[in-house]
Amino acid sequence: MFSLTSRQDGNSRLAGRRIGAGASAGGDIVLPRWLRRPARFMQRVDAGEVEAPRFAATLMTALLLGSAGLYGTIAGGHFPQVVQDVTARTGFAITQVHVSGNRETSEIDILQEVGLDGWTALMGFDAEDARARIAGLPWVETAAVRKVYPATLEVVITEKKPFAIWQQGSQLSLIEKDGSVIAPFDGGRHAALPMVIGIGARDAGPGFIAAVGRHPALAEQVRAYIRVGERRWDMRLKNGVTIKLPERNEALTLATLAALDRKDGLLSRDIASVDMRLPDRLTIGLSADDAEAHEAAMRERLGLKRKSGARI
Repeated sequence: MFSLTSRQDGNSRLAGRRIGAGASAGGDIVLPRWLRRPARFMQRVDAGEVEAPRFAATLMTALLLGSAGLYGTIAGGHFPQVVQDVTARTGFAITQVHVSGNRETSEIDILQEVGLDGWTALMGFDAEDARARIAGLPWVETAAVRKVYPATLEVVITEKKPFAIWQQGSQLSLIEKDGSVIAPFDGGRHAALPMVIGIGARDAGPGFIAAVGRHPALAEQVRAYIRVGERRWDMRLKNGVTIKLPERNEALTLATLAALDRKDGLLSRDIASVDMRLPDRLTIGLSADDAEAHEAAMRERLGLKRKSGARI
C-alpha cells in the first residue's frame, strides 16, 4: 500500500534520503517496506555501482531457455511423463507388485490393468486411476492400490460372492444374491450352486431360494428352481422329481411339502412329479416303471373282481 505525503521540500539532499528510504524522486510516494531494498538495488544498478558477475549473460540465457522449456512441457501436458522418466531412472521405478484377495480374478489381468511398462515410476504413478481400472474387472467388488516407497505397489481386492447359476436359453451365468450378473458360468467349483432357470428367475430367484431354505431338509434336495411364465415356480430335485408349486401361498405349500416328506418320505419314492397347484388336492405323477407296475396290478385286480363276480 502506498501513502501520499503532503509535505514538499526542494532540498536535494533530503530528496536523496527519501529515495534511499524508498520514496520516489518527487518525494510524493513512500514505498512499502518490503519494496525499499529492491528499489535501492535498482538505483545502484542504474547508477553503475553494481557490477554484473561473470557469465551472468550465459546464466540468464540458460534460465530463460529452461523456463521456456518448462512452460512448454507443462502447457503441452507432458510434465507427468517427464517426472515419470526422471524418477524412474533415478531409482524410483516400480519393481514389485503385491496382489492379495484374488481367487477368481487372474493376477495377470490385474497387472494388465495396473499398466506397468518396466520404467513406470512410483512417484508419478496414478494409483486412483489404476484402482478404478481394476475395480472394473468382472469379479472385483472393491479394490485398493497403495504405493510403498521406494519401488513397491500393493493391490488388495475383495471379490464378489456367487449365489446361484442363472440359465436363460442356452446361456449360463453366475449371479450375486441381489441378482446381479458376475460372469459367465464355466463349470468348476461353482457347479454345486443352485440353478435358477427362465425369464424373471434372476430377480425373483434369491427371495424364493431363501424361502425354501427355511426347510433345510427340502432345500438340500433341490437342484434347480424353474420360473414358469414369470408367475410361479417348479422345483427340480436331484433325484429327478419335479415339484409344481402354485402362484400363491408359496410359504404354506412349502411347509406342507416338507411335512409330507418328513412324515411319509414322499420325495424319496419312485415318482416323477408332485403337482401342488390346486389348493384342495395333491397329484402325484408316477415314474415309467412304477406306472407300468401299477397298471399291471390294476389289471390283475380287475380280473379277480370279474371272476368273483362270475361265481355270483
